[in-house]
Amino acid sequence: MNDADVGLPNDVPLCHELIRQQADSLDKAQRRIEQLEHAMDVLLRQKYGPRSERLDPNQLRLFTDEGDDSAASQEAEVLTETPAKPKRTWKRRGRQTLPEHLPRVPVVIELSERERACPGCGGLRAHFDDEISEQLDYVPASLFVRQFIRRKFACRSCQEHVAIPPKPPQPIDKGLAGPGLLAHVITNKFAYHLPLYRQEQILAHHGVTISRSTLCGWLAQSAELFAPLYNLMIRRVRGSRIIWTDDTTVPVWDPTLPRTRTGRFWVYLGDVLNPYCVYDFTPRHTRDGPERFLKGFSGYLQADAFSGYDRLCVGADVIRVACWAHVRRKFDDARHTAPLPAHQAMARIGQLYEIERACNTLPAEERCVIRQRDAVPLLIAFGEWLDEQSRNVLPKSPVGKAISYARNQWQDLQTYTRDGELSIDNNVSERSVRAQAIGRKNYLFVGSDRGGRTAATLYSLVGSCKRLHIDPFAYLKDVLERLPSHPVDRLGELLPDAWIAVNPEARHKIAS
Repeated sequence: MNDADVGLPNDVPLCHELIRQQADSLDKAQRRIEQLEHAMDVLLRQKYGPRSERLDPNQLRLFTDEGDDSAASQEAEVLTETPAKPKRTWKRRGRQTLPEHLPRVPVVIELSERERACPGCGGLRAHFDDEISEQLDYVPASLFVRQFIRRKFACRSCQEHVAIPPKPPQPIDKGLAGPGLLAHVITNKFAYHLPLYRQEQILAHHGVTISRSTLCGWLAQSAELFAPLYNLMIRRVRGSRIIWTDDTTVPVWDPTLPRTRTGRFWVYLGDVLNPYCVYDFTPRHTRDGPERFLKGFSGYLQADAFSGYDRLCVGADVIRVACWAHVRRKFDDARHTAPLPAHQAMARIGQLYEIERACNTLPAEERCVIRQRDAVPLLIAFGEWLDEQSRNVLPKSPVGKAISYARNQWQDLQTYTRDGELSIDNNVSERSVRAQAIGRKNYLFVGSDRGGRTAATLYSLVGSCKRLHIDPFAYLKDVLERLPSHPVDRLGELLPDAWIAVNPEARHKIAS
């Protein structure tokens, strides 16, 4: 007898039960292995792999049921009604024309008197034309000192009653920094993600020693000056018919803890009538932040699946619009463990996006008609497919979680088809928190909750400039000069969209 056979039961029913128990244990172990392999695969692709989630359009044909004539005809209808993309004509790229607004510094190159001698007759050749070529050059930015010279006046007869004109209102009362320097520091940090300690070093290279704590104080005082404008932007965004929102983390320095704690930046984008990109800061990831910011809002809220929005959307005032990009991302993560159902889902989602690309440039009313005609039947078929697949996959598997995620938000995922101004996904707000994601890699953390609120105010002004393709430095400098003495009842004139209407020369030639 083998030593391994010692202790094994001889009872056949008991052996069968033992086999069932072992099979169940093996099944659980296999599921655990798949989950760990999936988690490792996702982490490795996030760290080292490409970010793209593109799917070959020909992949659609691999998962089309041959016997389903309605699906085939439906797909053919979508493909035939989708206008063909114009063939791209490639032009030879030459040197671009330099902008006309740049100042020209002429460098005249003359022939020497000996070189001007004519080889034929020996006389001097005369100038008759110029050949001009241009070269783009750079002069480092420079600081300058603005002197305020206030003339004093007194009565010659009395030798008294001295009068002196008041100093113009400044962004920071009795402060060293002028509007241009403040705008420069704000733009460098919140538009170009340059930490204050690097700006401190750059200023030192110009021979000016300004500590980063002083720069930080300038930012806080600037945010206080901008507070009325920031609050007006919040009210305007809250009055939008559609709001896009998302959030991202930011480390917060806390001297009472051995490490930083995690705060949150939230972004809220208004509609076309209120084209502002407003940020809010909260010390933690709770529903209190969105509920406080969106108090009084009525309309469509395009957001992710964060449960903190649930209480906002209980009544009929706020209608939630879910994000198809999040759904696709879940299936994309599951395609290595369950390729067949994952690719089937991605192919169906790809059909929805094809419809969006075809009607992207059309007016909202026409876009809504096309969605009702083409996207709604695809969604009905997709919903039936999800119900069927949910009975055939393990709920805790990656593809099972992706299916559950889609089914739990199914009603909200269909909302976009009812209004042409809505988006199929929430990518516009996800792109708007990219600034914070890049910034925290450079400045590492915010110094306090007050620093987070200061950053939210200044990010809102810079982010709104980027959304409207405005040069943020030009806008901030002009507003910092005007805001200290600007009438409160005319504050709307300084909003980014109103400002660029009066200063069109400050618009960027390329998208920010």
